[in-house]
Amino acid sequence: MEEKVAMEDKAVMEKKVLYATGRRKDATAKVWLFTPGTGEFKVNGRQADSYFVTVDQKMLARRPLAAIEAAAKFDVKAKVMGGGINGQAGAVSLGIARCLIKLDPALRLTLKKDSLLTRDPRTKERKKYGRKGARRRFQWTKR
Repeated sequence: MEEKVAMEDKAVMEKKVLYATGRRKDATAKVWLFTPGTGEFKVNGRQADSYFVTVDQKMLARRPLAAIEAAAKFDVKAKVMGGGINGQAGAVSLGIARCLIKLDPALRLTLKKDSLLTRDPRTKERKKYGRKGARRRFQWTKR
């Protein structure tokens, strides 16, 4: 009986949960990576394929897993907030890549080669006073 309990404890210890945060534009993603997994991918409690609408968004979110060819080995749970749907897909991608680095530092070179570890710093420029937008001026009239 004790031997069976010890084997169950070992199985529980091998299961890992990794956490990382990803950001893109105004979007922030909290990402949990469960290993070993079945390939389940949930974003805000919904399946990722129903949350991300376009094929590009779906591919962008799964890109780090595709780069290491291990999509079926992990379960991904992400909570995203802020920004638009494209920014959220980029944030999830960065979060997954950071989780994979925590799991195996040897993957860093592969992910860096595909530029999956770089946080894209581009955000919306703020509106300035005396302007219609960030740079657009009001129309000038002569008379």
